[in-house]
Amino acid sequence: MAFVRVWLHIVFGTKNREPFLQKEIREKVIEHIFENAKTKGILINCLDGYDEHLHCLISLGLDQNIAKILNLIKGESSFWINRNNLTKMKFEWADEYFATSVSESQVDAVRKYIQNQEEHHRKRSFAEEYDEFIVKYGFKNLG
Repeated sequence: MAFVRVWLHIVFGTKNREPFLQKEIREKVIEHIFENAKTKGILINCLDGYDEHLHCLISLGLDQNIAKILNLIKGESSFWINRNNLTKMKFEWADEYFATSVSESQVDAVRKYIQNQEEHHRKRSFAEEYDEFIVKYGFKNLG
């Protein structure tokens, strides 16, 4: 038997950074994503966000990859949001996302960061956070 533990911190946002995920809607979406992920064998340890994005801490399974997991999470949740008319306009996730590995020693810190999104975004906008991720993880030099 293979034993695998690969932690990822993944951030994905709404298309055009539309603030569709107001608190009440965000809570419903998060609950739904957790439930749906469980049925698909996706281990989401922590999930939270703010008006236009979500952060999640995921442990990859043996036969999973980032693109496959996000396709399942984002595709199904946008379908569910639209089917249940949670937003006035058609809901879509942005195509882009961030995914970075997390060492076992940093899992608790990342979990606390994700769980504290509302407070975090009282001080820093998603645009500022986005720019910080681009620089911090060297994505700026990839394009």
